[in-house]
Amino acid sequence: MELPATSDGIHLAAYRPKIPLQLANVKATSGGFDESGYYQCYGDESSVGSRPSLAISGYETMDAQPHYDFYASTEVWGRRRRFRPSLYQLYADPEDDSRPAMYEETTAGQKEKGDTSDEEEDEQKEPPSEPTRFGWIQGVMIRCMLNIWGVILYLRLPWITAQAGIGLTWVIILLSSCITGITGLSTSTIATNGKVKGGGTYFLISRSLGPELGGSIGLIFAFANAVAVAMHTVGFAETVSELMHENGAVMVDRTNDIRIIGIITVTCLLGISLAGMAWESKAQILFFLIIMVSFANYIVGTIIPATPEKQAKGFFSYKAVIFAANFVPNWRGPEGSFFGMFSIFFPSATGILAGANISGDLKDPTVAIPRGTLMAIFWTTLSYIIISATIGSCVVRDASGLINDTLSSSTPAEDCVGLGCQYGWDFTECINNKTCTYGISNYYQTMSVVSGFAPLITAGIFGATLSSALACLVSAPKVFQCLCKDHLYPFIGLFGKGYGKNDEPLRGYLLTYLIAVCFILIAELNTIAPIISNFFLCSYALINFSCFHASITNSPGWRPSFRFYSQWLSLLGAVCCVVIMFLLTWWAALIAFVVVFTLLGYTLYKKPAVNWGSSVQASSYNIALSQCVGLNHVEDHVKNYRPQCLVLTGPPSSRPALIDLVNCFTKRLSLMICGNVVIDRPSPSAVEMASSNNNITWLNRRSVKSFYRGVVAADLRSGVNMLLQGAGLGRMKPNVLLMGFKNDWRSSPPQAAHGYIGILQDAFDLQHGVCILRMREGLDVSHSSSPHVNPGFDGGLDSINTISAPSCIWTSTTSSVSMEPDEPQPSTVFEKKQGKKTIDVYWLSDDGGLILLLPYLLTRRKRWAKCKVRVFVGGEMEKKEEQREEVLALIRKFRLGFHDVEVLPEVYQSPHPRNVHQFEEMVGPFRLKLKPKLDSNSGPAKQHEEPWRITDQDLERNKAKSLRQIHLNKVLQDNSREAALILITMPVARRGVCPSMLYLAWLDFLSRDLKSPVLLVRGNQENVLTFYCQ
Repeated sequence: MELPATSDGIHLAAYRPKIPLQLANVKATSGGFDESGYYQCYGDESSVGSRPSLAISGYETMDAQPHYDFYASTEVWGRRRRFRPSLYQLYADPEDDSRPAMYEETTAGQKEKGDTSDEEEDEQKEPPSEPTRFGWIQGVMIRCMLNIWGVILYLRLPWITAQAGIGLTWVIILLSSCITGITGLSTSTIATNGKVKGGGTYFLISRSLGPELGGSIGLIFAFANAVAVAMHTVGFAETVSELMHENGAVMVDRTNDIRIIGIITVTCLLGISLAGMAWESKAQILFFLIIMVSFANYIVGTIIPATPEKQAKGFFSYKAVIFAANFVPNWRGPEGSFFGMFSIFFPSATGILAGANISGDLKDPTVAIPRGTLMAIFWTTLSYIIISATIGSCVVRDASGLINDTLSSSTPAEDCVGLGCQYGWDFTECINNKTCTYGISNYYQTMSVVSGFAPLITAGIFGATLSSALACLVSAPKVFQCLCKDHLYPFIGLFGKGYGKNDEPLRGYLLTYLIAVCFILIAELNTIAPIISNFFLCSYALINFSCFHASITNSPGWRPSFRFYSQWLSLLGAVCCVVIMFLLTWWAALIAFVVVFTLLGYTLYKKPAVNWGSSVQASSYNIALSQCVGLNHVEDHVKNYRPQCLVLTGPPSSRPALIDLVNCFTKRLSLMICGNVVIDRPSPSAVEMASSNNNITWLNRRSVKSFYRGVVAADLRSGVNMLLQGAGLGRMKPNVLLMGFKNDWRSSPPQAAHGYIGILQDAFDLQHGVCILRMREGLDVSHSSSPHVNPGFDGGLDSINTISAPSCIWTSTTSSVSMEPDEPQPSTVFEKKQGKKTIDVYWLSDDGGLILLLPYLLTRRKRWAKCKVRVFVGGEMEKKEEQREEVLALIRKFRLGFHDVEVLPEVYQSPHPRNVHQFEEMVGPFRLKLKPKLDSNSGPAKQHEEPWRITDQDLERNKAKSLRQIHLNKVLQDNSREAALILITMPVARRGVCPSMLYLAWLDFLSRDLKSPVLLVRGNQENVLTFYCQ
């Protein structure tokens, strides 16, 4: 449970509008609702009945005052959670029965099901015990300082000071701290941009950059921490082994001793971790105190006057001459360079994420992470500078360690070499022979020599190594547990289970322990350590890049409360981290990048179903918006014409064949929008049906690159008109309307068929091309018993003109079928390979070339590539060959690759009388029949009331076109029986001249009784093909 962040000193209940007592006890009736229920669900813990009776005023409202519960996703134990009323509940008519019910929520910790008595409701269970939570000092600062301090502080910093000199050592320290400081600023910024949960570095990166990069970094960061446990443990084991060797205590041999000591040590550390975060935190405090004592012991040792034994080893207390000599560099050996020293020192500056990695165990991560991380960086940087300055002021670079190497009176001053000559010591022989074993250039444990009590420095080394190992042993399971819970990768989900009140990842601890033991058995991690450092640096780089990327996207959700950052500074930090990765070890950097990109590729391929509002999503929006706006500056050109299709699918799952066909010539090429019209008046339920995410999910599962747009309208035609004019963005808007053929136009109400033709007319008015797909088995698969139910798309309903029918939301009825996520996808003919069939194009009228462009786009798809495109045109028998060459020459200019052109003189022949008779029977029920005894004016009046009726004059005026459509059906059956797809120019009927029923009869008769799918195509009479270069 989480607690609200608001102060208890302000009670919003005091400002809530109150209602009289008598209204509070009024229950909901059949025509209204009980507002007292609102105060129980949305108001304070106290009931309305306990309030004094007040006169009702004009300000009474269901509006709720701002409250923490409205924005929180979890409940506060012990009281009823408040919920903000919906917009519909605020403005809906109280007498309206169709309004949705109030939410009925239960008190946290009580039963959710069944009725309970007032006594049972009043009984409060014991509050759950709070898990251990840490503040910024114990949870972040001390933990980060312990992880930053390590063996390099004790064993390598004096040597680096001797090589680079005090001046350049400070530069190395400050440069390393600048990089870690920038990363700390970026971490603080991300950590204060919302509530941080468990998962540490993985949580910060994944929620900022998305699961792709976040998942890959989370996995390698957890693995690097697990290996780092082994590295620090082996460092401890080596020190213990050396002490044992100095005292003559050897168990087996040096390597096996390290293994034995390392396994025993990591087992003890595992026991501390399994005991709980409280014990682990106490152990860290103990290690911190040990290190502090060792530091104090060292500082005191620099002040104590040097004994002859210490002077023989090069320690002379603070001397200005020694400081001046050690201030300049003195490079030695193959690693003697600035970047060589930097690569050795920089790992000692890492570890700044130790506090962030246990973000789930902090009281307030948004405060603790910034304050603790930055303070840890400051104090550790200061400690490094102090130690390098003090040891460079007290110890010479070379000393023999021999008590007898004092400067004798007989030795000429000019023959004595080194700073020891000024203090009565002659180290000339070992300096010249390069055999000196002491001094900061030769003896790694110089801090033990300087300190007041050497064993305390050894204790400090133990504390530094064990604390770092323990921090990594805790960090790795915590990060890995969060990664496992997100289910980004297979086979790791079982490690996400937590135990106890702290949700401890016990399985993760055991896995980390096994990985650490495996690497401890190697007992030599010099080749593995660079890889670990590179993995940490890779994480730092991505954290900096996350901060930069989130800043430049200008997302309104990017509102960090930590303001002391710069997006360009974060970018600089990311670049520096990448550069340092290659400076440290170039091959290890390559390995890190290979692993990251491999995991990134896997995540991109799998596309996990998570939505964290990452900056990548914000960036995608910015890029898409910028590109869409950029299109406004470029005029349309015929060379760049693309069929941008609005497909009237209803719920997409109900017409998969229509979607699959359109997807064949729009995928990765042009715009496709699936349109759905919910016939109802606007209401929350209707809007929810129209905009349901199930439709998008279905399209994504089918790998269809399409948008979805649903609207609520009083009738189908007005809804489609809304889609035609409102769908799209800028120049990315539909220019072609695709829909299914209305097979049941004769059995459905005439108003439905009239509205269907009205949709075509609206599309032509708006300069859209129109395509109608007809298949023998139909398109709608939502109901097996009624294959055509969506009004106007390819079926019909009695309610096509029923405006006031809120209960009849037909598209939602169809969408309720085949919407289950696990239900198998239906298969259609357009998903299969078409083989060596033909695509027959009947180019009977020139509409701008759309009927030629569509089959060309189809043949670019693999499943249609082997199909042969045949183009049929009308012509005269005498000029058949000449007309064929003319059309073929024109098609060649378009570079479409079509070589088969046939001229069909029979297109203009008269149909068979039997077919004419069938056509007359088809239109017979829709003819306007007048009784002779009625007034002559009754005919026009009735035709005005029923405009779909066909008069004798209509048949006579459209006789030629009717006969042509009748005969074309015979032509199609003769030439295209085995075609994979038939495309034919769709006839156009004049408004006011050809009734809608007659026009539907044309389309029906033209495409009937054909085995192959038929696509009726009519462009907007503007060129979509050109053979010019400009």
